[in-house]
Amino acid sequence: MKQEKITKFIKTEQADRKWHVIDAENLVLGRLASKVATILRGKDKPIFTPNMDTGDFVIVINAGKVKLTGKRESKKTYFSHSMYPGGVKIKTFAELKEKKPDFIIRNAVKGMLPKNRLGRKLIKKLKVYSGPEHPHTAQKPEPLSL
Repeated sequence: MKQEKITKFIKTEQADRKWHVIDAENLVLGRLASKVATILRGKDKPIFTPNMDTGDFVIVINAGKVKLTGKRESKKTYFSHSMYPGGVKIKTFAELKEKKPDFIIRNAVKGMLPKNRLGRKLIKKLKVYSGPEHPHTAQKPEPLSL
């Protein structure tokens, strides 16, 4: 008798979802973003399925204290265009760090997720706050060190 190997697929509702808190103070942006993207996607779990949402929720606090290595702090720029002639808007990392520090982390993580419906669903599980406080204490998030 030959034993067949069966791949088990779980439903999205059956995935055990946890909440994690990551303190971004003095962490390098790219390394932080890749770890957060892995957790959001669920790639650190044995039940990972590429076409399903099996990941956890992630809360990032102290987003304004994230750093870049080398000269990137002064040279990194963020580009946007309004689709009108002459509508190019370029902002530096330092400008965004003061005005919208949560955008920096959200943009870096979004670039590491799939570019489809699944990626748009996964990015909603990322909560980014510029200060040390967050309103998700009822979910009992576990602190995660990187």
